[in-house]
Amino acid sequence: MSRDDLISFDGKISDLTGGGNYEVLLDNGQKINAQLSGRMKKFKIRVLVGDRVIVGVSPYDPTHGLITRRQDGH
Repeated sequence: MSRDDLISFDGKISDLTGGGNYEVLLDNGQKINAQLSGRMKKFKIRVLVGDRVIVGVSPYDPTHGLITRRQDGH
């Protein structure tokens, strides 16, 4: 599945669960587990608890996602 097939949601990093996995609280109130996309790992983009992110969620498994972008702003 390509990155273009994912459904994008905005959210906030709520917890670091270890092993490169993050718990993300989406704006609609749902919590999902997510990991960094390959592009973010390649360019060594750091994500901390409290950061706003864009998460790509698969339509087949809505409990897991890929963090595709860290949003600017406070």
